Amino acid sequence: MADKVQVQAEFFRNRVARNEKILRRWARKERVHAYRLYDRDIPEIPLALDWYRCDAAFEDPPQKDDALCLHLYDRPYEKDPAEEQAWLDAMGAAAAELLGVKTDQVFGRVRRRMRGLDQYEKLDSSDSGKSERTVLEGGLKFIVRLSDYLDTGLFLDHRPLRARVAAEARDRRVLNLFAYTGAFSVHAAAGGATRVDTVDLSNTYLAWAQDNLALNGFSGPAWPLHRADVPSYLESARQRGETWDLIIADPPTYSNSKASPRDFDVNRDWPGLIAACLGVLAPGGWLYFSSNSRRLPWRPEALGPGLEIAELGEASIPPDFRDKRIHRAFRIARAKT
Repeated sequence: MADKVQVQAEFFRNRVARNEKILRRWARKERVHAYRLYDRDIPEIPLALDWYRCDAAFEDPPQKDDALCLHLYDRPYEKDPAEEQAWLDAMGAAAAELLGVKTDQVFGRVRRRMRGLDQYEKLDSSDSGKSERTVLEGGLKFIVRLSDYLDTGLFLDHRPLRARVAAEARDRRVLNLFAYTGAFSVHAAAGGATRVDTVDLSNTYLAWAQDNLALNGFSGPAWPLHRADVPSYLESARQRGETWDLIIADPPTYSNSKASPRDFDVNRDWPGLIAACLGVLAPGGWLYFSSNSRRLPWRPEALGPGLEIAELGEASIPPDFRDKRIHRAFRIARAKT
């Protein structure tokens, strides 16, 4: 068994080395300091490996604050937990040694299918100090926490869509729904938006979003944060006659928060959510809707006439992600009247 683990560790190391060499120039050019180096490339090694580089990234040798996040996906069979941990440690050690990262800066997590709020629950706070760091994306700063939650605070697969929002936000009012830690809000503000409204149901993530905005120099009344259930917020905004030029809606697949009057299932509720967004979309404005549900029953005809709808396809998936089905993203534009 030990020999098999070492063989797999060597396979893993070699694939990570190859991927890093391919991605190195791209990451420098795009000023990306957090990216995926391995994405379940080898079926027998069901891992994803993300490299979080410190503010002084791309120096040689790598800085001491660099960290790795190792995601283990469910196997189709049971494995002894102790053996699984030893296997994961061996893979982490191989990647750390290759990339010059200290082994205590390798943070592992198991990715299991979760429903409701399980995915947002705090996992562990014992490593909070050493797991928090700031990474750069397109010259902007974002706080990530690599041990506290199932997700780190920055969805790396949405990097292209964030860049698109930044490029289109100038002189526009932007609404970021299901905002999580506010990465889209930061990009919109940096792109020259006149106002960015950030909406999420979690006080924890709104505080995180506020910190991300402030870290990039955005504080004050032009960047308000709203703790609210998204459907209720949209209905209230519609009744007030409030509109936005650019809306981002990246909802969870499923949510059953006690603070919401009903559960949310994107596979069932996406038409109503998009209709509510269109109710506050200004003439000539557009909505970016995204989902990581692989079962999304997408039927654009359900949205009615007068819209220009385009699926972004692989243009919304960054080159460091081998899984081109990690999410689906759509641009829904309203014709000017």
